[in-house]
Amino acid sequence: MKAHLNTNNRWLALYILCLGDLMIVLDTTIVNVALPSIRTSLGFSEPSLAWVVNAYLLTFGGFLLLSGRLGDLFGHRRLFLIGIALFTLASFACSLATSQWFLIAARAIQGIGGAIATAVALSLIMNLFTDAGDRAKAMGVIGFVSAGGGAVGVLLGGVLTTLSWRLIFLVNLPIGVAVFALCLFIIPASSVERVSAKLDIAGAVTVTTSLLLAVFAIVNGNAAGWLSVQTLGLLAASVALMAAFLVIESRVNEPLAPLSLFRIRSLAMANGIAVLWAAAMFAWFFLSALYLQQVLKYSPLLVGLTFLPTSLLMAVFSLGLSAKVVMRFGIRASLTAGLLMATVGLLLLARAPVHGNFLIDVLPSMILFGFGGGLAFNPMLLAAMGDVKPDQSGVASGLVNTASMMGGALGLAILVSLSAASTSSLLSSGVGAIDALNSGYHVGFLAGAIFAAIAVALSVMLPRSGQPQPQSAEPESEDGQDVYDVYETVVAVYEEEPERELVGAGCA
Repeated sequence: MKAHLNTNNRWLALYILCLGDLMIVLDTTIVNVALPSIRTSLGFSEPSLAWVVNAYLLTFGGFLLLSGRLGDLFGHRRLFLIGIALFTLASFACSLATSQWFLIAARAIQGIGGAIATAVALSLIMNLFTDAGDRAKAMGVIGFVSAGGGAVGVLLGGVLTTLSWRLIFLVNLPIGVAVFALCLFIIPASSVERVSAKLDIAGAVTVTTSLLLAVFAIVNGNAAGWLSVQTLGLLAASVALMAAFLVIESRVNEPLAPLSLFRIRSLAMANGIAVLWAAAMFAWFFLSALYLQQVLKYSPLLVGLTFLPTSLLMAVFSLGLSAKVVMRFGIRASLTAGLLMATVGLLLLARAPVHGNFLIDVLPSMILFGFGGGLAFNPMLLAAMGDVKPDQSGVASGLVNTASMMGGALGLAILVSLSAASTSSLLSSGVGAIDALNSGYHVGFLAGAIFAAIAVALSVMLPRSGQPQPQSAEPESEDGQDVYDVYETVVAVYEEEPERELVGAGCA
């Protein structure tokens, strides 16, 4: 691939990939602002409304690892085009939805397309940029787009939802078509070396179905009864499928999630942190949007503006600031501080009153969550990668991303169910509708804070081996790259110290 592109075209190709990434990131945050409008239009209950988010998270997380393997076998550009096309068509289907299950099914297909495109986009970037400094700059650009897309998403979601919630999905059409066409003309297809490795389809199917059943059981637990045959049966089936997944992973030659990696303490703990952090983060976004619209009666546009400080702070951290903090204070301290700030942000909303004031009751939480989220994400990935061999860095990164998606889906299901159960209980005891709704959200925020606090405790126990190390004199292989060297180079680029070199040629 790299032989066919000059320097200018490589950067143009990066911008095309960034545009595709932006579209996928937009869809993660833009939907949160529109949830109350979608609920009213299609008649969702509050617990079932979580499926608009969960359907996307589950398939996205479930197919990340498999999609990366498919890209290695059949070509990264080909898979990227398939992912973008699938995501774009599913977005159009979402905009046409007239029933709950049609929208949920389209969102699930969106998740598959997003997983495919996301999994191979980074591999394309690694192939496009082999120079150390250019690669670090390219990683900074894609990181900024990923974080900045959240800010654009909440604001754009507010504007478009004011007109119609269907526009939040239709906006993906021109972007998707443009990315697909430009990718065909600018990014050349790479030659694919056919290998004998088999795809772990069974692993992907069992783990995704297991989590799908678990989330379904939790979301519908209040209505069906927690000790009902339906709830217990679904949870039992979920456990059985997860056990089957573990058996499959221990026996196949090319496992989707090599179990041997979990013997690495830092990786295992980082995955646990990722699950808990994602559970708290997705619940915060989901419940905050509902609190602002259902309790404080904010318009969708105002909700978008309210989330702007959080998303902008996360974006600013991605522009090298997080790298500098990690290099100055270390991974463990940076991760712990970020998670602690997010915990406090959740606790603040757990006391937000019915007649809350933006400056006193909302903005402090938004700022703390922005700082905390921006500071915690990259150290969490670094903690996972610190003791992993270079040729396993891609799998390790995929595991953390998958853990985040699955943790977000399960956590959101649990917290929304707790919130709805609390609201129903208070309503039945005679408490007013708004007060009961607000108290239910308090329960959800408090549970999210507990998840985040447990993540803080785990981060404190991370081994010190996950600290940035000086560069080795030995270059790394083409299969992977020490993630700390990436961060040292990013810092050097922003400090205009081009004499530092980045060793290796791969990054996850």
